[in-house]
Amino acid sequence: MNAPQTSESLHAPHTNAAWHARRLAATPRGVGVFGDFFIERAKNAELWDIEGRRFIDFAGGIAVLNTGHVHPKVQAAIAAQLQRFTHSCYQVVPYTEYVALAERINAIVPIEGPMKTAFFSTGAEAIENAVKIARSATGRSGIIAFGGAFHGRSLFSVALTGKVQPYKAGFGPFPPEIYHVPFPADGTALAEAQHAMAQLFKCDIEASRVAAIVFEPVQGEGGFNVIQKEAVQWLRALCDEHGILLVADEVQTGFARTGRMFAMEHFGVQPDLMTLAKSMAGGTTLSAVCGRAAVMDGPAPGGLGGTYAGNPLAVAAAHAVLDVMAEEQLPARAQKLGDQLMAHLLTTRAQHKRMGDVRGLGAMVACEFVDAATGAPDAETTKQVQMAALKRGLLLLTCGVYGNVIRFLFPLTIEDCVFAEGLAAFDAALAEVLA
Repeated sequence: MNAPQTSESLHAPHTNAAWHARRLAATPRGVGVFGDFFIERAKNAELWDIEGRRFIDFAGGIAVLNTGHVHPKVQAAIAAQLQRFTHSCYQVVPYTEYVALAERINAIVPIEGPMKTAFFSTGAEAIENAVKIARSATGRSGIIAFGGAFHGRSLFSVALTGKVQPYKAGFGPFPPEIYHVPFPADGTALAEAQHAMAQLFKCDIEASRVAAIVFEPVQGEGGFNVIQKEAVQWLRALCDEHGILLVADEVQTGFARTGRMFAMEHFGVQPDLMTLAKSMAGGTTLSAVCGRAAVMDGPAPGGLGGTYAGNPLAVAAAHAVLDVMAEEQLPARAQKLGDQLMAHLLTTRAQHKRMGDVRGLGAMVACEFVDAATGAPDAETTKQVQMAALKRGLLLLTCGVYGNVIRFLFPLTIEDCVFAEGLAAFDAALAEVLA
């Protein structure tokens, strides 16, 4: 039996190397970690590790920090709630702030008519509950998702995910009646997705047994692939024709990242259900499913919920996030920063043959790296650019089915001078790797 650890262990040698060794010994390898350093403190778009090194954060905790690290208003809201109560379990003793937040979400999501919202803890939890709601409301069981999708790491949500490595490998068998078709991104023939859907209905499941089609307006982990507007219109018409519910997964795209409060505002199409999380609550744990009241009321009382679902501290943070989004005009800020980044990357691409496609929506922007001769995805170069940027104090994330995409997820509150400094560090990394 190992000797028990005490709080004194937190004051052991304060070096990244020492803590890295302790991490490897104490936590499983399945929890993959990018950085070999440990955060000490952060502010807006900057963070410092335990050895005092500064980093510019273009990762945002994987799109969680649209309002930045420790936004003063979010911090104050959490502190105030902390003085009142931290937990009651909403299903046992409800609190007014939960209801008020549901009302605010209902009022701003791009779905007309009577709306209802339920809160949960994670994006995967929101997706799973959206499926439960869809199945209950329709009395059907089939669910259709897309290749390249990412919907979470729980067993059902990872079954919906359209990327094997590292999310699905070794974890099967998966729940039944989940189907995938090609994702109709910009530049991809919509006809391919339509043909695959028609074949699915002929060969695998009849349309009358499909409860929902789940899609990301912009695929996140899949490579920041933006869905065609015509494809969203087709999906809406298809769902209407067959009585299928359309579910927009806005876990990563929501809360101003794409230049609108929600990405679905770009497409002129209303889903039946939406899933929300990530930047909803300023780094605290909160997600939601919202949608048409008649659909949301499908499950019977007790069918939805969770011990920590709609945690009071996270709900307080979310109220503050909505205030900040409006007061600081973050959707417009996202569009401005995204336009600047897109222009910068397109100019840079002209200088480097190994830079491939540059794409995005608002401030949800990414660039590919490819073999200069063949155009094939180049994951190794992508990783080298990421590490060269890290060496210069810039945090970047990779993504894409082939691992050859770098995505930019800086806080929308980032100062102009820090944004420019981050781009300069990225340019320097490119110059080193692509020279």
